[in-house]
Amino acid sequence: MQESAGLVFVSLQISHHTSAEIALHINGLQVVQGGLDTDVHRCLTRFQWSHLMPTWRYDVGAVVIEKTIVMPHNQNTVCVVYRLIEGDAATLRLRPFLAFRRQDAVLVHESEWPFTLSFTRGLYEVRRDRTDLCLQFGLAPANDGFTCHEVVGEHALYRVEQGRGYDHSEHLYSPGYFTARLTQGQALTFVATTEGREALQCDGLSAVEHQQRRVERLLQMAPPEVVQDPFSAQLVAAADAFVVVPGSRLEETRQARASGDQIRTVIAGYHWFGDWGRDTMISLEGLTLCTGRHAEARAILQTFSHYVRDGLLPNLFPEGEREALYHTVDATLWYFHAIDRYTAYTGDQTLIAELLPVLKSIIDHHVRGTRYGIGVDPLDGLLRAGAPGYQLTWMDAKVDGWVVTPRRGKPVEIQALWHNALRLMADWSTAAGMPDERYGRLAEQVRTAFNLRYWSPALLHLFDVVDGEPGEEINDVACRPNQVFAMSLRHPVLDRMHWEPVLDTVRRQLLTPWGLRTLAPGHPAYKPTYEGDLRSRDAAYHQGTVWPWLIGHFIEAWLKLHPDRVAARRFLANLPSHLRLACVGSISEIFDAEPPELPRGCIAQAWSVAEALRAWLMTDPDRPE
Repeated sequence: MQESAGLVFVSLQISHHTSAEIALHINGLQVVQGGLDTDVHRCLTRFQWSHLMPTWRYDVGAVVIEKTIVMPHNQNTVCVVYRLIEGDAATLRLRPFLAFRRQDAVLVHESEWPFTLSFTRGLYEVRRDRTDLCLQFGLAPANDGFTCHEVVGEHALYRVEQGRGYDHSEHLYSPGYFTARLTQGQALTFVATTEGREALQCDGLSAVEHQQRRVERLLQMAPPEVVQDPFSAQLVAAADAFVVVPGSRLEETRQARASGDQIRTVIAGYHWFGDWGRDTMISLEGLTLCTGRHAEARAILQTFSHYVRDGLLPNLFPEGEREALYHTVDATLWYFHAIDRYTAYTGDQTLIAELLPVLKSIIDHHVRGTRYGIGVDPLDGLLRAGAPGYQLTWMDAKVDGWVVTPRRGKPVEIQALWHNALRLMADWSTAAGMPDERYGRLAEQVRTAFNLRYWSPALLHLFDVVDGEPGEEINDVACRPNQVFAMSLRHPVLDRMHWEPVLDTVRRQLLTPWGLRTLAPGHPAYKPTYEGDLRSRDAAYHQGTVWPWLIGHFIEAWLKLHPDRVAARRFLANLPSHLRLACVGSISEIFDAEPPELPRGCIAQAWSVAEALRAWLMTDPDRPE
């Protein structure tokens, strides 16, 4: 987690009486030489993760208290629920500390008090000065009330930010504290929300029960063989965090509701990604189809069709804005793959009929040429792409104007996706009673040119890019995972005679326990670790760093050649343990390329979860053919 993303921290003091009064601070925020002054380790006896909710148990003398955190679905609300498990009673003192800001905003160092507090009938509201941020919080039941007592926790340390070379400490502000008596059978719930005062009426135990029922419903929607396995069942629950209603496109949401349609998108990763076209299409099968959420898969595909411009699917929707950015060559081609996977799972041909005009327009724009130098080379049918200052493939790191892996020219996976899209369009247009022979002709031209241009018998793998920019090597000889897609898609572009040496090279040079490296060791640009400041990290992002999502397509290609699920499952043997290592219950964005192979980047990534689940199901020895 990006530690500075927190909005509200809560300090808890528990008091009870035996022969003498005992007071312990749990989650205390007093800073001592860059650390937190807390006695939590002295009384924490158990941690449990269930139904996407964390629960801590604290033993304080004769008193045992459980704390559960739950975020009600589709609300920007947090409930912290306290329950007395053993003992007659305890007095709690709950002090909220505020860093109340957007997660990507600068840290707070203001010497003057930056908040305005108001309260009415047990409901408390904090506004951040000179912003539109407004937070409501309260305690239910109100009990002994709130004491105004301003405290500044100075220089709270964020160690992850410190390691990245960012500003890494800030002041945390507390306007006062609640005092409440906790008794058997009576839970106390601290609620913080930006949803309005109605959300403060949340009953903590009811919120916990609703969350339990929601997760149970999600598991009931999934195929039985999925939820019978503990790892895949956890991933079904984890997938729920990424499928959302777009937050900023309110007009479209209202229109969809008025017409009875759903509107859905996918958050690419937490805590700093929004909805990205590429990530959404790659993740769609694992997040929605493997989990039985077929209606939402359809809604996602429909939603993105409304945003196609000049034959391109959006790359991303910047946070808080309605206008999308379109600088991507692969997101649009992944759209065809996602539609194909949807129809394979559901048998629903009506969506293709609905989207066929949009899909035809996409192909036409690519043949004629569209934005960012994206277009077909008429000499070989291959798809070229590139524009100065832009990063158009999934290897899209850019810092201070430096595009780390520009890959301008004809990237290998773009040809695989382009060929697959053409073959699918040939099938779909024929099934719709409107056959178009040009799709098949162009696909065959692509296949012929690809096998002449990309296979290297000397390297025993595929070139990563051909026809690069002037001044660069015409063929990029780097061994990268992008070549896997030439075999993994429904319509592989690579001749089968080359599969075994290519997969063997990828296995030897790129495969790790967590996924595939983005560059083979030994290359001059190879970076074994993802650490340091932004420039250092972006230099490693696609230059060796391991991405878990790539394992799905590696295994899909591997099983086509080696249909031994038990052997293929060994490639995934370490992934279940990761659910306990970084973000509990989810899968990180990336890992270092060398031992100890630490998880890095976003703590929970949509396509990491999606492709891990898909790969796990593909390698189930008991799965029917």
